[in-house]
Amino acid sequence: MIKIFNTMGKKLEELQTVEPNTVKMYVCGPTVYDYVHIGHGRTFVAFDAMVRYLKLRGYNVIRVQNITDIDDKIIKRAQDTGKDWTEIVDFYLKDYIDAMSQLKVEIDQHPRVSTHIKEIIEFIQGLIDKGHAYVAPSGSVYFDVDTFPSYGLLSGTKKEEWNQGEEFVKEKRHPYDFALWKAWKPGEPYWESPWGKGRPGWHIECSTMSTRYLGEQFDIHGGGVDLVFPHHENERAQSEALLGKTWVKYWVHVSYLTINKEKMSKSLKNIIPLNEAIKKWGTNTLRYWFLTAKYRNTIDFSEDSLSQASTSLRRLKDAMSVLRGIIKDGPKYYSNDEQVKTQRKIISLIQKFHEALSEDFDTATALSYIHEIATIVFNELQTSEDFMGAMLALDAFRQFNYVYGVMDEEFNLAYDNLNKVIDAVVEVRNILRAKKMYDLSDQIRDVLGKAGIKLLDSKDKTTWRFE
Repeated sequence: MIKIFNTMGKKLEELQTVEPNTVKMYVCGPTVYDYVHIGHGRTFVAFDAMVRYLKLRGYNVIRVQNITDIDDKIIKRAQDTGKDWTEIVDFYLKDYIDAMSQLKVEIDQHPRVSTHIKEIIEFIQGLIDKGHAYVAPSGSVYFDVDTFPSYGLLSGTKKEEWNQGEEFVKEKRHPYDFALWKAWKPGEPYWESPWGKGRPGWHIECSTMSTRYLGEQFDIHGGGVDLVFPHHENERAQSEALLGKTWVKYWVHVSYLTINKEKMSKSLKNIIPLNEAIKKWGTNTLRYWFLTAKYRNTIDFSEDSLSQASTSLRRLKDAMSVLRGIIKDGPKYYSNDEQVKTQRKIISLIQKFHEALSEDFDTATALSYIHEIATIVFNELQTSEDFMGAMLALDAFRQFNYVYGVMDEEFNLAYDNLNKVIDAVVEVRNILRAKKMYDLSDQIRDVLGKAGIKLLDSKDKTTWRFE
């Protein structure tokens, strides 16, 4: 059972997907007017780890992450630099895509606002037709917050406490109404609409594109905690007003990344571009460091914290090197009682690793169990050359790497002679079955099964295949 902390209601809930064995996830992506920074990286890697763990547990996962390529900030950057807005978008979009590629963040769909204008206009028209939106004299369209009684339920913010802040405030019915469509002003890009020239507001894009690719109800909507209000509150209001049903089952938000205990800001000049951090620290160290904190906890950047992450990751890689040495020649003898105890300790730690990740994707606690297994590798397996224990530890590291994605190179080396190793493990299991040590032989079968290796027992022998 996997539990997720739902911002809606602020409690842990059991994951029950809209469609069996499929998780549909939408994560708010960047506005491409500036370099993506390490705060973005922390958020995107946190959701990547969630996706990877869900896949490890057998779920099919569809992740959609939008790209905001038309927005007030983009227009201002173009005006400040004297460049065309499309030139601004192309430059910073490349920076973002390069960072995601280097960080090994896999995204199934990357929809852009500018290629979904038709769908956005249709979404807005639907809200107008249902009486949830109105056209102002300027040609801007606003969402009428008073028509959605549960506004504020997600964030806990009262509508009266917030002025949405768009221009033409006087033409809005209420100060807390927000723009769905912004009327054209000279010098700005625009698209034709039933209400005149203009462009989409910020919030409408995510409602439109998420339903376009994931359907009218999906499982997880995520982003940074700074998006809870007003962005996600507004998304929820306009989506459920149009659809007439609960739109998102689980709202998931990643906490802040600070720099030496201070929030990142241009005024403090402490924003660290993500690609610069990758260049300095490397993909694996940066991913590892991002995941040393649970996603709902603030993580603080410092040179020391990255150095510590690099050292800790090096320790795990050294443990992998020890395991390769034990495994490469196959089993030399059968497990004795002490080795069986060690093997059972490793199995228990693997179970705890899963328990931690199943409890709201607690990557920090799960990581501590992997380091306990590394200690066993150094203190027990290395001296005893316990082949079966090494195989169990290797599988623990395999599952760890599947989620954290920081030891791919080590596993390429470890699996060079994989077929030979699996044959040897199956032979050991056959001997255990002959000795009627069924509990341990069953554990071996289960461990191999989790590694994607299916055992086929017959009367005379056991064969295997990859699932």
